[in-house]
Amino acid sequence: MKTDAAAHQRMVEKRKAGFEKKKAAATKEKGLLIVHTGTGKGKSSAAFGMGLRIIGHGMQLGVVQFIKGALHTAERDLFSRFDNCHFLTMGEGYTWNTQNREADITTARQGWEAALEMLNSGDYDMLILDELNIVLKYDYLPLDEVLAALAARPANLHVVITGRHAPQALIDAADLVTEMKLVKHPFREQGIKAQQGVEF
Repeated sequence: MKTDAAAHQRMVEKRKAGFEKKKAAATKEKGLLIVHTGTGKGKSSAAFGMGLRIIGHGMQLGVVQFIKGALHTAERDLFSRFDNCHFLTMGEGYTWNTQNREADITTARQGWEAALEMLNSGDYDMLILDELNIVLKYDYLPLDEVLAALAARPANLHVVITGRHAPQALIDAADLVTEMKLVKHPFREQGIKAQQGVEF
């Protein structure tokens, strides 16, 4: 449908006025609890994009990667080059590779203890807890304990949590939740393997 210039001008003016009104009303500032979940690709990638913003602003970033510890990731290589980023990886790889629940619980606890130190230190502006949702899905950590620690974090600390199957209680507690939806994936539809620069 074709829109004439006058109608388009009215539309964008109305949009701008609405945006400016919302912007004027948004006066609060606080550390956000952000959750990226869903079956689609891009949850960790979105979190690391925000992490780069933090680094670019000269702010302090902490990262704890659960599950992926045994896997080489280019993001770990990159982020570890920055003095204002503390990047830890915990775990022995995906749960279907380890096949050892007790070992997975132990490494999840180690990762969580490291995350707690970062949470409570007051040294960070953002903390990324990559794949924590998977840890919670498999009950490797008590959800109530995690929620209590997140609620007690410093007021200005942003926390970004990624992974499929975010528990409803975490979604309810979060300030910002994004669900990545799988529409199409080359691994499933075309048998194309994970490729460098796209998946890792």
